Amino acid sequence: MDWTLWPYGLIPLALMAPAGWLYSLPRENVNLVDTLWPLFFLAATLTYAAMGQGTRAGFLIVLVGLWALRLAIHLAARNHGKPEDRRYQAIRKNNSPGFGWKSLYIVFGLQAVLAWLISLPLFVAAISRTPWNVLDTAGIALIFAGLLFEATADWQLTAFKAPPENRGRVLDTGLWAWSRHPNYFGEACVWFGFGLIGVAADS
Repeated sequence: MDWTLWPYGLIPLALMAPAGWLYSLPRENVNLVDTLWPLFFLAATLTYAAMGQGTRAGFLIVLVGLWALRLAIHLAARNHGKPEDRRYQAIRKNNSPGFGWKSLYIVFGLQAVLAWLISLPLFVAAISRTPWNVLDTAGIALIFAGLLFEATADWQLTAFKAPPENRGRVLDTGLWAWSRHPNYFGEACVWFGFGLIGVAADS
């Protein structure tokens, strides 16, 4: 495996992060980084696949694309027209004055680097030419199960929050009756699935 290819995955992220940061400056709102987060992984995967052309490259693009585009669209719709998230308001407060400039590395740059590091199993899977095996099948099944779980949880929460009378109330039906964070459970399943494919590719 050619590990010298891994750093190339950081290149598109290093372009996307400053672009997102520039967009956020006049708006004084860094919510966009949430939407960029899954797109960072898709950009890195496309880069790895183009360079490595491994056995799993094409299918991996489809899997990461499904996950990334669904999540990006969901987050973009959720944050559209909304004030800056409380998490980022706290970071802004703790790093003022000058947060506008600092957010380039505190928010956008940091998340780009983290995405690149977390994309390691995607890199391994994208460039490996190891034959398909049972771990790949298990990983794909887990990814689709996780996607279905988190998409359903997000839809249920969005529908619950829509009526004004539910403001301040806690959703405790559907998947939310089983877990306080079913969307995060689904996300964990997706990434365990990608991890299994990475292990399969390196076996």
